[in-house]
Amino acid sequence: MVKLEGNVDLQRAMPCYWLALPRAVLGLVLLGLTLANNCSERCKACGGPERNKCLQCAPGFTLHDNECVDVDECGTELAECPVNTYCFNTYSSYECRSCDAACAGCMGSGPARCKKCATGYRSEGVKCLDIDECAEEVLACSDINALCVNTEGSFHCRCAPGFTRKGTVCVRDETPEQVKGLLDDLQDEEVEVLKQMFFGVVLCALATLAAKGDMVFTSIFIGALAAMAGYWLSDKSDRLMDSLLKGRLDSKGEEQPRT
Repeated sequence: MVKLEGNVDLQRAMPCYWLALPRAVLGLVLLGLTLANNCSERCKACGGPERNKCLQCAPGFTLHDNECVDVDECGTELAECPVNTYCFNTYSSYECRSCDAACAGCMGSGPARCKKCATGYRSEGVKCLDIDECAEEVLACSDINALCVNTEGSFHCRCAPGFTRKGTVCVRDETPEQVKGLLDDLQDEEVEVLKQMFFGVVLCALATLAAKGDMVFTSIFIGALAAMAGYWLSDKSDRLMDSLLKGRLDSKGEEQPRT
């Protein structure tokens, strides 16, 4: 051991950066090898461009027999995925993907990789399948005026045609009031008078035209007059027959039984 003046240890007197010299040299050597040999993308340092010449691997790869192979994080404890997702290995990394809607926790994609079935689903064979509540529950909808509509994992109640939801129940739609016509409020007798007035106006017009000597309008006037008379006589005869029949029935009802 060389001693300096004043009994100072030479090794202790050396600057601290000399201790990092071997690592720096190794880094420069690896950098030189990488630049000189055009390493594979998987290699961080190599002894040649071939894959089996790797000396140090890039992140996401591990060295095996001088070759950098992808690390399957999903098969190790390196992957950290939240609840209801699963690990999917990718090139040099991994992804966390959502489980199928039928699953409450899964080991992969699809309803066949569920750890447990989600609410509204049940296990059938190797899959979690939707439960059709509308087909299995007699009164899935408590409102008798509502229709059950099945959905994935659930169902909902929709008002039947002609009904509208108000609050929690379906009520019948209100039909708009019919607009009354001009003659809707008239009694039968009033309608009959209007008919006779209409026929009277028509006959007067035809009579005026017939008085001018037009044979066509004269013929129409005579025909209309005959039709009016026939209608009037027919109506009177019907009323007369009704009165006679009613009178006979009333008289029979008043006869006293003989002793």
